Amino acid sequence: MKKLNLLLASFLLFGCSHKYGHHKNHLKKIVKADHRSEKNITRNIYRHPVETLRFFEIKPHMKVAEISPGGGWYTEILGPYLKNKGELYLTLFSDNSKRSYAPKLNAKIKEMTQNKKLYGNVKFSTLETPDAIGTIAPANSLDRVVTFRNVHNWMKDGKVKEVFSEFYKALKPGGILGVVEHRAKSNKKQDPKAISGYVREDYIIELAEALGFEFMAKSEVNANYIDSTNHPEGVWTLPPSLRLKDKKRAYYLSIGESDRMTLKFRKPKN
Repeated sequence: MKKLNLLLASFLLFGCSHKYGHHKNHLKKIVKADHRSEKNITRNIYRHPVETLRFFEIKPHMKVAEISPGGGWYTEILGPYLKNKGELYLTLFSDNSKRSYAPKLNAKIKEMTQNKKLYGNVKFSTLETPDAIGTIAPANSLDRVVTFRNVHNWMKDGKVKEVFSEFYKALKPGGILGVVEHRAKSNKKQDPKAISGYVREDYIIELAEALGFEFMAKSEVNANYIDSTNHPEGVWTLPPSLRLKDKKRAYYLSIGESDRMTLKFRKPKN
C-alpha cells in the first residue's frame, strides 16, 4: 500500500509538473509569435511576460481582466493564451474621454481583438478615472485581475481606492490581483498624485490590504536596480517614452525601462 501511494503521488506530481511546463512553453511561443511586432518582442527583456504571468498564476482556462491595456502590449499575449478555454476582459477608455490619445488607443484594441482566431471572444467594459469607473465584470466572477503600470494614473486622479474596490468586487473569493508598477524608492515620501509616475511599494500593499486584499508575495522579476528614479521628466524620461528625445539619449537607453514592483494579492476565500 505504501509503495502504491508513493507511486500515485509521483504520478500526480509528474502530471502537474508536465502540465505546468506545457503552459510555460505555450507562453514562450506566444511572446515571440509572428503576430507581435519586432519592437514589442524586443521589450520582452524589460517586461519578462512569461515569468510575470506565471508569478500571477494565470492558467489558460481562467477568466482574466486586463485593466487599461493601453496599446495592447500584454493583450497580444493574454488573448492567444486564453482564447480556447478561458476568457479575456479588457477595460477601455470612455467614449467621452477628454484624453486626446484615448480614441486612438480604444480603436487599436478593438481592431486588434477583432481577430477571433487569435483572440477569441474578448469582453469589454469602461474604466477611466476620474469619472468613468464602471463595473469590469460581474461580481465574484474573475479568477485574475492584472494591471501593468497604471496605478500612478489613478492616484493622479484621486480615484485609486475606487478602482481597487472594483477589482475586489469582480474577483472570485480566492481570486488573485496582480500589479506591476514603477517603483519609487522607499526612503522618498510618496507624492499622493504620483506625478513622477513612481509609486512606493508599501503604499500599494497598504492600500490593497485596507480594502480587504491579502498580500501574497512580491517578485523582483521586473526590477531594474540601476534606475535612480530621479529623472527630469519622471519615469517618462526612460525608454520607451524618452521624453527628452536626443538629450542624453544613450544614457537613458543604457538604464533601460523603469524599476518595477511586481505584487500579488488574494481576495480572501471566506
